This record gives sequence, structure tokens and C-alpha cells, in this order.
Amino acid sequence: MPYLLMGFTGFTLFYIWPFILSAKYAFTDKPANGIFVGLKNFIELFHSKPYLLGLENTLYFICISVPLAMSISLLLAMLINRVEKYKAVFTLIFMIPLVMPSGSMVFFWKALFSKKGYINFILSSIGISSVNWLESTSSIYVIVLIFIWKNMGYNMILFMVGLHNIPKMYYEAASIDGAGAVQSFFKITLPELIPTTVLVTIMSIINSFKIFKEVYLLTGNYPNERIYMLQHFMNNMFYALNYPKLTTATCVLVLVITPLVYFLLWFERRQRE
Repeated sequence: MPYLLMGFTGFTLFYIWPFILSAKYAFTDKPANGIFVGLKNFIELFHSKPYLLGLENTLYFICISVPLAMSISLLLAMLINRVEKYKAVFTLIFMIPLVMPSGSMVFFWKALFSKKGYINFILSSIGISSVNWLESTSSIYVIVLIFIWKNMGYNMILFMVGLHNIPKMYYEAASIDGAGAVQSFFKITLPELIPTTVLVTIMSIINSFKIFKEVYLLTGNYPNERIYMLQHFMNNMFYALNYPKLTTATCVLVLVITPLVYFLLWFERRQRE
């Protein structure tokens, strides 16, 4: 109980209370001596083209990257789970991206996808014209690739733990009843992995917002509009000292993510009943 109280106190002091204090800027016209303007900042926010562009790109990125990363991680977890020898080695290989600094990996991604990078060198050697990947409409897929590479090891570990907790007798009984691998996957593996899947989904959505660090290091404040994310908008508002718009965008983000997380947790509880 004391540990829970300490954790809750720290969370309240360093997360909840600062958010409540900053949220008041969303209802004023300026940070210092501001006048209450009601929902004016929210209305202006949804008429802001940069914000709508960042919102559209962020939603598109999440809808593509999160399912892909989760599917690949689950596949890797199931494959490694079947390996008898060197399981720890394979697991360690996919965990390497978690311990590699993002700043150092940016040089690798730039060398790979820049105008004169390795990808274009290979393409030009077979007669295909070069593509400036980070400045084209394909840049969003480069970011998806980076996200998958960075997060699949963490998700894989969570899925491996979930797979380990499924009793083997379930598969043995299904095999006796004549169920194949596909039937066992959909009737046993997926239902039993629902708690793990919900956790991985929540963590993946949270981590999808952290991809801004790589995008920023690769392309700066104003990247190609295809990879202009919500975090770019918030970062630019911070540099412009436009705290009302910054906190308004933050409040909208909280109002969207909180019900989504609540729904996922509710769905998990319903499945366990």
C-alpha cells in the first residue's frame, strides 16, 4: 500500500497536476493575463490547416504502423517459441533496437534513404531512377519501417510471455479433436492472447507518438507534408510560444486517447468474464 501511495503521489504531482494547470491556457487568449475565451481555441484549432494535416497524417500512420508492428511481432514470437536451440540468441537479436540510441541510428537511416543513399545506389545500378525517399509521398512508409524496426522486439517479448502462459493441454485437446494449426490459432491462441494484445495495442499507440524524435532528427521542423505529424504542430507552437494552441491540441489528444484506452480495457474485461 505505501508503494502504491508513493507512485500515485508522484503521478499526480508530475503528470496530472501539471496537465490541469496547463489546461487552463486552452480557454484563454494568451498565457499571461489571458482573457477567458471559452471554446474559441478549440474552434480555431479545427480550422487550422497545419493541425488538420498533422492529425490526418498521425491517424494514418497509427492505423498502418500499429497493426503491422503487432502482426510481425506476434509472428516472430510464435516462430521463436517453436525454436528449441538458441532461443535466447534470436530473442536478443530482435531486442537490439531497444538499446540503440535513436540519434546514432538516424545516420544509418539517412545513409539508407537519402538522395544519394544505398537504396538509390542499388536502384540506379539496375536502371531505376533515384527517389528522394524522405521528401516524397513514400516518406510515410519509411517512418512506418522505422517504427516497426524499433518496436517489434519489445512487442515480441510481450507476446512470447502471453504464449508461454497458454496451457499446452489446450492444444493437445484440440489436436485430439482433429483441429489443425489454423483452427488452433484462431480458437485458442488469439482468444487467450486478448489481454496481451490489449496491452501491446496500448503500448504501441503510445510509442507511435514517440516516433517524432526520429522524424525530427531526419527531416527537421518542417518535413515533407506527408510526414508532418501532430507532434510537429505542437513543437512548432511551443517554439512560437503559442501556449493556448499547444495546450488546446494536448487537451484534444487526451480526450481522444483516454476513451480509446478505456474501451480497450473494457473489452479485455468483457472477454475474461
